[in-house]
Amino acid sequence: MKRLYGLVSFIVFWYLISLITKVVIPYPHDVIKSFITLYPKELHIHTLASSRRLIIGLVISVVLGVHLGIWLGLSKKAEALLQPIIYILYPIPKAALLPIFIILFGIGDLTKIILIVIIVIFPIIINIKDAIQAIPNEYFYVAKSLNLSRSQMYKDMLIPAILPKLFTTLRISIGIAIAVLYLSENFATFEGLGYYITIYMTNKLKLFCGILALSLVGYILFLIVEFLEKKLCKWV
Repeated sequence: MKRLYGLVSFIVFWYLISLITKVVIPYPHDVIKSFITLYPKELHIHTLASSRRLIIGLVISVVLGVHLGIWLGLSKKAEALLQPIIYILYPIPKAALLPIFIILFGIGDLTKIILIVIIVIFPIIINIKDAIQAIPNEYFYVAKSLNLSRSQMYKDMLIPAILPKLFTTLRISIGIAIAVLYLSENFATFEGLGYYITIYMTNKLKLFCGILALSLVGYILFLIVEFLEKKLCKWV
């Protein structure tokens, strides 16, 4: 019911804005009707292309980021070696690297996936490292005294410690990743919602259909993260 109230409130707000600026912003029912018509014809191709790039980028970021974060959290030598590099690279505006990636990797999906990875992976590494280092030392002493295997320590101590931070980081990173994906799809590509939105800047119905599709992709990803968090973090 809370989701329904939120959706109704959003649509009512959209109608109010449309009444004020109807020349620029179309009414919700017009956008939804056009979306239903356009999705099977042309919009689904761009939605699938953007979704594919986002999902692949997020999966790679999680796999690499979790492993690196755990390594930095458990190893003082690794932290001393890699943390300065992370702190130097993380503040760099990733969108500024897009032309370099296009030169190095071409104009295909690889460039866009790499851009998503370098945006998402740094917050994951930092938050996972902090989650590991927040585990009291006594827990490690107990694990050692009980002769827990590496797999048991990961399953019973490390993974439960990092999962809440991981899901929080993912929720924050999804929005940033979508924004940068939109930017990257404006360069030398013919598939993706960023490309679709840009080429239909003068057609307000198609423009808002593209924006709606991009919003739905993000919303579905948020729901997936929320579902996984409820299943895997039942103690939270």
